[in-house]
Parts: sequence; structure tokens; C-alpha cells
Amino acid sequence: MRIRSDSHQPDAPARESGFAHPRVGTRIPLLALRASVLCAAIYFPAGAMAAETVLRDTIDREVQAGWEKEKLAPPAHSTDAVFLRRVYLDLVGMVPSYEEVNAFFNDNGPKKRELLIDKLLADPRFFSNQATAWDLVLLGRNPQGILPQQRTAFRKWLATQFEKNEPYDRIVHKLLTAEEENSQLYYAQFRGSADDTTTSVMRVFLGTQLQCAKCHDHPFDIWTQRDYYGMTGFFVRTLVVEVAGANNDKKFVVGEKSTGDVTFTGSLSGTKAGEAPKKTPNAKAEPVKPKFLGGAELDEPELPQDFQEPKLKDKEVPPKPLFSRREKAVEWITAKDNPYLAKAAVNRIWAQFMGRGFVHPVDDFNSSHEPSLPELLKTLEQAFVAHNYDVKWLIREIVNSEAYQAADVGPSEDAMPKLYERARVRPLSVEELLASLHVVTGLGVDSALKSMPSKDMLQYLGQPTDGQGTFQGSLSEHLFLHNGDTFRGLCRPNKDNLPDRLLKSTAGWEAKVDQMFLSVLSRIPTSEERDRFVSYLNGEPKDPKVAAQRMEEAMWVLVSGSEFRFNR
Repeated sequence: MRIRSDSHQPDAPARESGFAHPRVGTRIPLLALRASVLCAAIYFPAGAMAAETVLRDTIDREVQAGWEKEKLAPPAHSTDAVFLRRVYLDLVGMVPSYEEVNAFFNDNGPKKRELLIDKLLADPRFFSNQATAWDLVLLGRNPQGILPQQRTAFRKWLATQFEKNEPYDRIVHKLLTAEEENSQLYYAQFRGSADDTTTSVMRVFLGTQLQCAKCHDHPFDIWTQRDYYGMTGFFVRTLVVEVAGANNDKKFVVGEKSTGDVTFTGSLSGTKAGEAPKKTPNAKAEPVKPKFLGGAELDEPELPQDFQEPKLKDKEVPPKPLFSRREKAVEWITAKDNPYLAKAAVNRIWAQFMGRGFVHPVDDFNSSHEPSLPELLKTLEQAFVAHNYDVKWLIREIVNSEAYQAADVGPSEDAMPKLYERARVRPLSVEELLASLHVVTGLGVDSALKSMPSKDMLQYLGQPTDGQGTFQGSLSEHLFLHNGDTFRGLCRPNKDNLPDRLLKSTAGWEAKVDQMFLSVLSRIPTSEERDRFVSYLNGEPKDPKVAAQRMEEAMWVLVSGSEFRFNR
């Protein structure tokens, strides 16, 4: 079966596999799009247009204004093939199946992209993919002392939050109070270290690198040592205890003592960058009062004069504290008027889908990092709060924008264009690679969801990008992909997978080759590609082993090239 394609014009040079890459659609300048929006406004009174279209139009208007200011040419509109693969990887963490590709390409409806986005946002794979993305944000690749089964339970807990579409501030509240079953892993990685906890909470949830003010006042920002130790005071009493679970498995419980302070010897003000804190000989270490970042000190009641902290046995959880500092910190962090939470969140979510944040890196808001599009950042922040921190809503608006759906080719050579004048090109994560291989080789979505990266895969492919746009494929990655059997084995005809079904099929070889390309690369082959594959596979070898070997080689050529390794 032949599938309708947007265009047969090549838009990029041949890849590693040596084949061309036809993916250019009709150019739709954003100026024309804006004109259509203005026309719609004439016929529909204010407020009559669907509310969910407003933000995506604002995104496009502000992004285009940035292009015009810098005299950048607007990119072309992505083809259906490019968009399809991109949106599947970004929303559900794997490429579309052969059936999903056919369904989308054969849909001639004017809103097929919007309808597909809504479908994927309701797909259980979306919840799982968001859980994986945030698990890596919260824990990184290799947190110390965390068992695989504990991390699996944590990801399932995260997926449940996205499935229920819990507001982002509520998810943060749950993570930092750590009372729900399997929600405690975020604190568990710090093993009670108040310094590590403070550094991570500030960076992940508030987009602030406060740790630079630990030894001296921040050299590039307004934060002082007083700010750092003031925030650390909220977490200094937090304890993490590992206990036996219901099935004799290990789990973590997060508790808090009623006593304990951050102490400091010397001056907490006026210390310049690079200078040691001012100290007085024989000075006594003084407790530092908890202080909200950029705000006032915590109003904390005095403990009873005769209060003594209970002595805890090994692996015993402390009783509820008389007064919880951490609870007050969580209330402040998740308050609607917190000046950092929503801004940091939309910057991170925008970067997840657009390649880089308005502030880059995403977790380093400071006075020297001016946002690339400050008005758009402010608009997204305000809209996010107004829509009750609805992550799914925000993602829907971003991926429905013309800015997200732009072509991924253009004059910019930056891996992550600062003004989004070209869609990002990124390597697939190890999870995406493995899941996609299960999909394209015909093992199915269920098999893809159950696939788990091995230690070797995580070692060689676990860090496809450092988040700075400086990805460079390593020799060890190349050897693992091309000489190892982990991925190659999935291309081998076996147990009714795609290579096996193609060998058994009575369809013509042209149709078989088309199915291979649609399954692996989400596009039909060029005439040259089709002829070369048909010529190689249509030798009608009498030996079944030779036929199987040729099919394996043909599949492997497609999955081992850069076109499959990246998101385009």
C-alpha cells in the first residue's frame, strides 16, 4: 500500500546510511497564519474563540516578534512526517507504529494535527513518558542508594499524578511533604543532607543556583550566605529512614525532628566572592534562623523549656514535630504568589518541547541570564497560574503552536536556536531508543512499555545530551550500537516480528520496503531508496538463512543510521 506524502522533495543531505531524507512540506509563513487569526477575530466576538487557542497564538506572535527584531527568516512549516515523529517522541516517548503512521497520513482533515495531539495527551504512554522525564529531573541518572524496584515504584507514582492531571503546584507539594506511598524517593537520595536537599529544591523547583552562596555571597547574583543558610534551616531537621515494607521490601519514610539548627561561625553578610567568611577568634557557632528566599525570617514558636528530642532506635521514624519548618517551606514554595515556582516550571516545560528554555540553562535564573523572550515567559507564567498549574494544558498549547511545528532545517547551525528559528534536532534518550526499537520491529506498544534499559545501555547511551546542546556521539556509543547485539538482535526475523512477517508476506517487494520505511522512519522511501532495497531483498535466495540475513541487514541499515538516532 502506498501512502500519500506531503512532498517528495529532499530537504537534507544523505545520512550515515547513505540514503536521502525527503521531508519538506508546503511553507506556511507565520504572517499568513496571523492574518487568518485576525480574520477569525472579525467573525467571532471576544471570548467566543476557544480558550485553548489563545495561548498558542500568543506564543507564535511573540516568537515571530523575536525573529523580526533580529531579522531572522521564519522557518518553513514541518511536513506531516517530521511532525508525526517529533510529536510521538515528545509526548509518548516512542515513534509511531506502522498502523499509527498510516492512520495519520491517510487523514485529510484540516485539524488532524490538533486531534492527534489530544489523542496522545490522553494516551497512557503520555503519563509514563512524563514520569520518566521528571524522574530524571528529580533524581538524575545514578542516584546513590536507590534500588531499581524503588525507582520503578517512584515512576509509577509520578505517572499516577500526570494521569490524574494533578496541578503542578500540588505535585510539588506532595513531593516535598513526602507523605504518600512511594513519593519519598526525592528526599531519599540526599540521605538527610540539608545542604544537598536545599541545593536541589532551589534548583529544580525555583530555578535558582543558591549553592554558589554557601561559601561566600553569590559572585553573579543578589544572593548572600544569609540567603543560603536561611533556606537550609528549613530542611536541617529532615530525616530519611529506610524501613521494611509490606512484602519485606525496603521503603523510605521521611520524618522531621523538633530540634536542630544550621550553625555558622563568622559573619553572614558582606563576604565578597572568593573571600573566606569573616571569623572572630574563639567565636562560638551561632544558629541561623530559617529565612524565606528574598523574604522574611520564619516566625517560629519557642520550644517548651523542658522539651527533649526523643531518642530513636535504629530505623525508627521520629514522631510528628511540634512545629514543622519543612511544612512552612513547602507552603511558601507552592503558594500562588511565590515569585519563582511558576516561572521556573514553565521555563523547564518549554525547554522540554522547544529544546531550550527562555533562560538557559533552565535551572539558573540570575541577573546575568536575561530571558530570550521575556514577555512570552511572563505570559506563560501568568497563564499557567491562571489555569491552576495545569501541565497538560500548557503542553497542549506549546505543541499546537506553529513555533513547535516549525521545520527542523534552516540556516542556523546552533543545536538549540536561541530564538527558535528552527525546530530542535536532538538525540533520542536510551528509553526512547529502546521503546522505539520495540515498536518499529513489530513487537508492539505493550512490549515497548515493558522494555527496560540494561546497565550496558545506560552506560553507553544514558547521557545522549548534557542539556547544553553539545551532544557528540562517542566511540563507545558507536561500538555499542553497531557491534553489539542488543539492538541488532531486535532486527533479526524472530517470533512473528516485523522482519519475520515481511519474509512470510506474499506482497510485492515494493510494498514490503514501503512498510519497512514507514515502520522505522515514519516516511515512505524515495524512488532511489526503494529501488536499492528491492534490488537487495528481491534476490529470491533459496536458502532461508540467507533471506533472513538479508532482511536483518536491511532493517539494521534503517535503525542504525542517524535518521533513526535523532528525533527527525
